[in-house]
Amino acid sequence: MTERPAERGSYHHGALPEALVAAAFALLDEEGPAKVTMREVARRAGVSAGAPFRHFPDRQALLTEVADRVLADFERWQLAEIERSGGPAMKALGLGFIRYAIRHPYRFELVRSRVFTASRQPELRERLSGIDEALIEFIVADQEAGRLRPGDPALVGLAGQALVYGLAQMIVDGYLPAEKAEELAEQVVDTFGQGVGNRR
Repeated sequence: MTERPAERGSYHHGALPEALVAAAFALLDEEGPAKVTMREVARRAGVSAGAPFRHFPDRQALLTEVADRVLADFERWQLAEIERSGGPAMKALGLGFIRYAIRHPYRFELVRSRVFTASRQPELRERLSGIDEALIEFIVADQEAGRLRPGDPALVGLAGQALVYGLAQMIVDGYLPAEKAEELAEQVVDTFGQGVGNRR
């Protein structure tokens, strides 16, 4: 299949893959993962229906690249939450996770299907390892500062992840009222903190 003449002049030096991912990202935010199709992404990028397959073998490969971009955006969001809070990093991370899911439910849905599964996708492992390592570092720092009790930071991190993941899912699914979601989330995270926080 040949590209239309306009396509040849529109993208240079690898710009087409970026344009395709950007189009897929926007489509994800608007309509959800199920609506991210190769044909619609190609249409939005202004290329032929076959053009995306030169860079992504199938829809799943494109969605994996989008998931990687979501995780990168999530990392930036979490760091901003820590800087803004000025309090314990673990609490900021937990609330940041929930707030991100509330604001971007389709991104949460996509990442959930590729991260919280029996087998993590190899293409995402480096990004996920970096997120996990950062979480452990923040927990250790909180422990050393006396804001958290001593203990296995990996277990503390897992407990925190389980809590905020469950809360986020309950909110996104509509089980918890959206208008009170953040208030409830903060109360629950505070209650959890009373269990692992250092009593002085």
